[in-house]
Amino acid sequence: MYGQGQQLLVVDDEPGITEMLATTLGLAGYQVRTAATGREALKRVAEDRPDLVILDVMLPDMDGFEVCRRVSEQPDAPPILLLTARDSVLDKVTGLTIGADDYLTKPFSIPEVLARVRVLLRRARRDVDPVLSVGDVVLDDGSRRVTRDGRLVELSPTEYRLLRYLMVNAGRVVSKSQVLEHVWRHDFGDGVVEKVVSRLRQKLDASGAPLIHTVRGFGYSMREG
Repeated sequence: MYGQGQQLLVVDDEPGITEMLATTLGLAGYQVRTAATGREALKRVAEDRPDLVILDVMLPDMDGFEVCRRVSEQPDAPPILLLTARDSVLDKVTGLTIGADDYLTKPFSIPEVLARVRVLLRRARRDVDPVLSVGDVVLDDGSRRVTRDGRLVELSPTEYRLLRYLMVNAGRVVSKSQVLEHVWRHDFGDGVVEKVVSRLRQKLDASGAPLIHTVRGFGYSMREG
């Protein structure tokens, strides 16, 4: 039994897929709730506070990307595993940059779903240093708050994970492949890294001098100066 009572929310408008996932995940020890629309999913997340959301991109009332964006903007947002029949690079980049933690294309295998769920939940529970700082940027892992010069910086969960990884490795150069491995655990391509780094820079640089530097041919380094 893997689940140990952790609560999952499965969001899909296809009854066959919903039933298959709910049954399989339930047998693995997870508590599973389901939703068939985007609005119902947002209501479930707000009321039930699931440990992880499995979210289909194609929903009848609301684009799954929009649901993902709204969920990821909430405090203590749960990890999100996207499911979709679309396999374009643009769809992957879109989902991952607005807050999704992982991505599976239909048709998928149940063992792969279970493996991805376990990895995402394990990563969410991992013990971390409570407070990190680089220059005037402070990341408080307990409250999931980031400030610069005392001012709150609003980040998506993906941007937060990226910033934390760069701060843990402050002064070092990390490659795009290292970022992919530690932030997403999968090789989604350099385009995803570049887009999220760009968004993070815009938010941080709005309150001070640049701290995330590109080291051409190698990767990125977070440091003062």
